[in-house]
Amino acid sequence: MILTQHRTQLARFQSLIALVLLCIGISLMSDKFFTVDNAWNVMRQISVNICISVGMTLVVLTSGIDLSVGSVLAFCGAITAGLLKSGIELPSNNLYVGFTILGAILAGLIAGALLGLFNGWTITRFKVPPFVATLAMLTIARGLTLLWTKGFPISNLGDSFAYIGTGWFLGIPLPVWVSAVVIVSAVIITQKTALGRYIYAIGGNEHASRLSGININKVKLIVYAIAGVLAAVGGIMVTSRLDSAQPNAGISYELDSIAAVVIGGTSLSGGRGTIMGTVLGAIIIGVLNNGLVLLNVSPFWQQVVKGCVILLAVIIDKANSKND
Repeated sequence: MILTQHRTQLARFQSLIALVLLCIGISLMSDKFFTVDNAWNVMRQISVNICISVGMTLVVLTSGIDLSVGSVLAFCGAITAGLLKSGIELPSNNLYVGFTILGAILAGLIAGALLGLFNGWTITRFKVPPFVATLAMLTIARGLTLLWTKGFPISNLGDSFAYIGTGWFLGIPLPVWVSAVVIVSAVIITQKTALGRYIYAIGGNEHASRLSGININKVKLIVYAIAGVLAAVGGIMVTSRLDSAQPNAGISYELDSIAAVVIGGTSLSGGRGTIMGTVLGAIIIGVLNNGLVLLNVSPFWQQVVKGCVILLAVIIDKANSKND
């Protein structure tokens, strides 16, 4: 246990050093990096990845994976936008009644929870490997998004809804507040609740956890449902910020979230990692993305760089786990 905690702290320290060096390097090449406007821009952008990555962390801690978060994000954003644009005209008084913002958001969150539960059910009921089950959901959710939107963006959702993704509260962008609530909630779950202890136990040794009386299937269902809800939160924020639900939204978001999780020190084999480590990893990915844009790096090369970063993070994770 002490050795595991030491390795987690070491991974976080390595990530912190990498972040500092990355910031220094980008600032030397671009005078636009260390500005207030750019800092808030980075924070607003990484808020979505933080929400998704927190859910991914819980999944990976159980020795699972969720490749469907990007497609779930797109579908839930489209559900929310579509309901906001829908309505019923009452001929008696010419009133137009549609979903309230709260009702549309709730529907999007429920959709995320249901897709996450389906992932968990497929994995626990039929013993399908998480990689395969969530890869299938990636395609299913993307297809459902295209069916719902008919392949066209759903736009002009109103200023009130746009405030979620673009507004400010107490001098801080609202998406940052949302991600902060997600972080605090996840830290409490993992460190202060029985569910958190079960998550780590399952990832550490599933067979021993089952013998000790832990309901493995129930815990996994909850974890995948949480991951679906947090993907939906990200989808709602993206849709609000763009004032549009794009059918192709969320593509490659699963890669950024997995990168954040691994860079933050969470082991892909499960049972080791922290939420705050993932937050640090998400910041690194956000700063890297922002720096590549400021330096006018080709989008094609950006994919190459991010792929190399993910590969390097996995190699470091394997090296740190050799003696586990």
